Amino acid sequence: MTLFTKCPICGGELVEKEVEKVLKGGSNTAIVRVKAEVCQHCGERLYPPETVTHFEEIRKKLSNEDVGEFEPVGKTYQVA
Repeated sequence: MTLFTKCPICGGELVEKEVEKVLKGGSNTAIVRVKAEVCQHCGERLYPPETVTHFEEIRKKLSNEDVGEFEPVGKTYQVA
C-alpha cells in the first residue's frame, strides 16, 4: 500500500495501521475502519486512492439518507 516513503508533511516515518475514519454526510455520520499509512511524528494519515473513493461513496449515501446497508451503533448528539 505504500504511496510515500516518508511523510509529505514533516518527513517522518510512515507505518501502516488500521484506523477509524469519521465520515459525515448531511446530518448522518459513519465510522469506517480502514488501513492507512500513519506518520509516527505528526500523525498525518495517508489513504490509497481506492479508499478515498470509498469514503466519497459513503458520504454520498449518508447525504442521500441511503443508509440501509449500514449498521446502526448508537446515537449521536450535538452539544452546544
